[in-house]
Amino acid sequence: MKRIIISVTNDLATDQRVKKICESLYEMNYEIILIGRKLSNSLSLKRNYKTIRMRLLFNNGFFFYAEYNIRLFLRLLFIKKGILLANDLDTLLPNYLISKLFSKKLVYDSHELFTEVPELIYRPRVQKVWLTIEGFILPKVKNMYTVNRSIASYYMEKYKIDVKVVRNIAPSLRNNKIDTHFSNKVKGGLRMLILQGSGINIDRGAEEAITMMQYLDNIILYIIGGGDIYDDLKSMVNKLNLKNKVIILNKMSYDQLMEYTKIADLGLSLDKGTNLNYEYSLPNKVFDYVQAQIPLLVSNRKEVSKLVSKNNIGMVVDSHDPKKLAKSIKTILSNELQYKTWKENLIFASKKYCWESEKIKVKNIFSSLK
Repeated sequence: MKRIIISVTNDLATDQRVKKICESLYEMNYEIILIGRKLSNSLSLKRNYKTIRMRLLFNNGFFFYAEYNIRLFLRLLFIKKGILLANDLDTLLPNYLISKLFSKKLVYDSHELFTEVPELIYRPRVQKVWLTIEGFILPKVKNMYTVNRSIASYYMEKYKIDVKVVRNIAPSLRNNKIDTHFSNKVKGGLRMLILQGSGINIDRGAEEAITMMQYLDNIILYIIGGGDIYDDLKSMVNKLNLKNKVIILNKMSYDQLMEYTKIADLGLSLDKGTNLNYEYSLPNKVFDYVQAQIPLLVSNRKEVSKLVSKNNIGMVVDSHDPKKLAKSIKTILSNELQYKTWKENLIFASKKYCWESEKIKVKNIFSSLK
């Protein structure tokens, strides 16, 4: 059986892209070893392949990345090796070094434009370190794929390499039936908005989503996931006295998350165009909304707006002004004919955009590694 060692810096529990890739490779009869880390609040794992979660002394900043990369290098050094699959730039260096030392094939999955995230563009010295690592390794990478065509084109033009695309599309929802009791408990007879994601960070529109709730009645907003500003968002809700209008929940299992998603009336994706990473982003939550067949309200980012407009499944807005966002939501929820059209289109979109079709690309990539 072919072995593949997959590494990622998160705690594995809520990374749906990595989970889907692992399951697809497992179906191809790969022996999977997935390496990540263990946090104090990590959810339990139950996978049909081996997982290794390292407990680290540091959980953020320079010392975290240094410790993780050293620990990962040592793990890879003393483990029986096969193909190496690095997820994002923060795992690439140790994988690259081991691939060269032991003449192993290296595959790189870039989940985003790592060097263009807000956490780096506002810290140019730190950004330069990651750009140096990227610039040293990427021109030598023979097997790479990313989440959409815009990001693939960026890397192809910059480094003159071939980059495939595997979108972060959600699996078909096995059970789309609504649990009436659960729905009544969660919504309390109100219309429901949802903003989900494990990376709800600065410039992703969460602050504006909370602020807009001051201008909406008979509507409740659920924010579910985590991120760098999650504690700030909770404080913001308290400060604005919106406890009855905004519910913030921490990370949960994907199945549990989708129970909330499918009872929502509208899914939000409000990334700002403050950096290339967000401008080109195509978040997995967008495809979760599609599978749950709930209309979308999205900001005018290149990939997301194209998806929504092409399939006529929601509204694209140009402004992040909370009052204007509230007005858009009122328009959406009051226009029953348009809403019905979007719901009908979502039935077709959910069949079109499903992981069962997208994973064929994974099999094609790993069947012809260089």
